[in-house]
Amino acid sequence: MAVTGSASGTATPADRGRPGHRTVRVGEFSFATAAIGNLRTPDGDLHAEQTVDAAWKSGIRHFDTSPHYGRGRSERRLGRALRGRPRDEYTLSTRAGCVLDPAPDARGRDRADGLAGPAAYRRRRDFSAEGIRRSVEESLNRLGLDRIDLVYLPDPDDRTDQALDHAYPALERLRAEGVIGAIGLAVDRTEQPDHILRDTDLDALLLTGRYTLLDQRGLAGLLPLAAERGVAVVVGGVFNSGLLAAPGPETAFDYAPAHLQLLEQEVELRTVCERYGVPLRAAALRFPFGHPAVARALVGTRSAREVRDAVAMLHCPIPDALWTELKARRLLPAHVPTPKQAG
Repeated sequence: MAVTGSASGTATPADRGRPGHRTVRVGEFSFATAAIGNLRTPDGDLHAEQTVDAAWKSGIRHFDTSPHYGRGRSERRLGRALRGRPRDEYTLSTRAGCVLDPAPDARGRDRADGLAGPAAYRRRRDFSAEGIRRSVEESLNRLGLDRIDLVYLPDPDDRTDQALDHAYPALERLRAEGVIGAIGLAVDRTEQPDHILRDTDLDALLLTGRYTLLDQRGLAGLLPLAAERGVAVVVGGVFNSGLLAAPGPETAFDYAPAHLQLLEQEVELRTVCERYGVPLRAAALRFPFGHPAVARALVGTRSAREVRDAVAMLHCPIPDALWTELKARRLLPAHVPTPKQAG
């Protein structure tokens, strides 16, 4: 599977030069499914199915999940919701090396990492070759699929050597066997992944929270390197945990309380956007696409209404003058690439 391009259907560099890889054009929006795995609050199976159905009806054809979202619950719910959909009309990504060990002695409710629900499994990171294969096989079982289009290796951090020596070669073997279509790296830090990008044949990079209206650290090295290597970038966390979407008294930035400077910056950004009749969340969604390496935005929604709103925001017209003013007011650095208005 080749990592797909933009809504226009053009392929990214990662699409080209890979014999036997399948190109599926799924547009610029990727649906993140942490919420249907009970992110922050419990969610029912029917509600999860309705949310995925709304995404499908809105034209979304890429779905992203992980074994650790609800300890397998997100994968199971997503698999059920997609059952019966034409398999060649959508692509799906998950994480490898995220192992779930049964916890028969677990009692009560678990809210670790914001995931509410029964603690029937213990989550464990395993970047050994055996751990990679086991996690992919278990994901296939939960999803009810015979292949996964894109598998990310998540946040190697202090396991970089193991990721390069064991996890990545195991993913390469699975790609060669046709069990997975493409290999990605998922990170929310910019300090370590450079040499992983240089030393591997990755198809995609999922960069979360580090290329947004409030945080452009990804521009310093990762995005140019991804463009040079032909690695398609998927930008996650475009709202920085909600600050750029629905600010309020308990607004978070990267899952922690937002400090005063960020709150003031959000107000200034929103004021400029309102002057041009553009919702701030629309500008936040569109901003990453100014960089040529960015192929998709990964957005989490927890209801059919939020799905429809996010799709509408992605397609909201944004005049070039808005980006010019943001730079003039030093709300964006002058060197940051910004999207050009269509037409």
